[in-house]
Amino acid sequence: MRRIYLDHASAMPVDPRVLEFAERYLKDNYFGNPSSLYSVGLEAKRAIEDARKKVAELINAEKETCIVFTSGATESNNLAIKGTALRNIGKGKKVAASAIEHMSVLNPMKELQKRGFELTIIPVDSTGVVDTEKLNAILTNDTTVTSIMYANNEIGTIEPIKEISEIVHEKGLYLHVDATAAAGRISVDVQNDGIDLLTLSSNDIYGPQGAGALYIKPGVRLQSILPGGGQERGLRSGTENVFAIAGMGEAAGIAKAEMAQECKRLKGIRDDLIAAMLTIDESYLTGHPTQRLPHHASFRFGRIEGESILLNMDMTYNIQVSTGSACTSRTLEPSHVLLAIGLKHEEAHGSMVLTLGRSNAFEEIPIITKAVKETVQRLRELSPL
Repeated sequence: MRRIYLDHASAMPVDPRVLEFAERYLKDNYFGNPSSLYSVGLEAKRAIEDARKKVAELINAEKETCIVFTSGATESNNLAIKGTALRNIGKGKKVAASAIEHMSVLNPMKELQKRGFELTIIPVDSTGVVDTEKLNAILTNDTTVTSIMYANNEIGTIEPIKEISEIVHEKGLYLHVDATAAAGRISVDVQNDGIDLLTLSSNDIYGPQGAGALYIKPGVRLQSILPGGGQERGLRSGTENVFAIAGMGEAAGIAKAEMAQECKRLKGIRDDLIAAMLTIDESYLTGHPTQRLPHHASFRFGRIEGESILLNMDMTYNIQVSTGSACTSRTLEPSHVLLAIGLKHEEAHGSMVLTLGRSNAFEEIPIITKAVKETVQRLRELSPL
C-alpha cells in the first residue's frame, strides 16, 4: 500500500537536492570547525556565510548579518523572547503573546513571569485571527516583546502581521514573529511587514533537522541565553552545525525560487480536499476559510477522537495525518489553539490536520477522502458518544 504523507507541519523530508548539496560538509575537505583559520575551517565558514545570505534573501532581510543560526525554531523563539526581554528590562517588564502561539513561545514567556515580568495573552476570534482592538488596548510602552505567529501550524490561519506591527510599534517596543509554519510557503518580507525578530526552521522548508535561524532587525539588542565561545555574534555560542546550516541555506534558495508555483499547486489540492471533507456528516473546517496557508486543511469531526483518526488512518490506510501540534501530541489534553478559538473540550478532541507537501498530488484526493470517510464512519460506530 502506497504511503501518503500529510503531516508536513510536523516534519518534512529533506529535499534530495538539499541533501546532495549539503552532504559534502560531513566529509571530504569541508568538515572543519568554522572558527579555525586553516583551509578546512575556512571552507566550513564560507558555507555558513553563503547559507546566511540565502536565508536573508528568503525573508528580504536588510543584510545577511541580520541572521543568527540556532539549533531550531524552539531555540530561536527562546532567544528572541528571553534575550530581548532581559536585554531591555530597563524599558519595561511586560510581555504579550497571542493565545494560539506555539508552546516554545508561551513557555519562555511563562518563565519570564517567574522573573517578575507580566504576561498578557491576546485573544483571537473564532477563525484564529488576532483581535487587533484588544491588542491595541492591551499593549503599553512597558511591553518590551509582543509575539504573534505569522500563521498557525494547527489551523492554518494567516495573521495580519503588517497591521499588528503598526499597533505594536505605536504602543510597545518590539514585535517577534514565529514564521516557522509560513516561511517557504507564502512570501515573508520582514522589511515590508515591520518585523523586529523572526523565527525560522530548517526542517520546515525541506532542510535538515537541527538548524534554525533568528532574524534580528538592525538596532535591536538581545542578551545571549547560551553563553560560551561567542559564535553567531556572541548570541548563540557553540560550534555550528555546518551540514544542517548549509542545507538550510540551500533549502531557502529552492523555496524562494519555487514558492509561487508550488503555492498555487498546493492551494488547488487543498481546496479540493476541504470540499471533499466537508461532505462528511458533522465535519467542520477550523481556521480562517480563505486567509490560510496554501498547503493547510484542518477539521474537526463530531463524536470521535482525533487520536483514533490518526492511528486508524496510519495503520489501515498508510496515510499519516495529525491532530494538532506534534509538540503537544504526548498529552491527552485538548489543543490550546482549538480552545482559544472557542471550541469546547469535546469538540477540540475530534480534530484532524492535513498539511500537504511537494510529494502530494491531485490524484491522491479520492484515496484520502475515501479513507477519512471510512475511518470516521467506523469510529462513530464504535464510539459511546
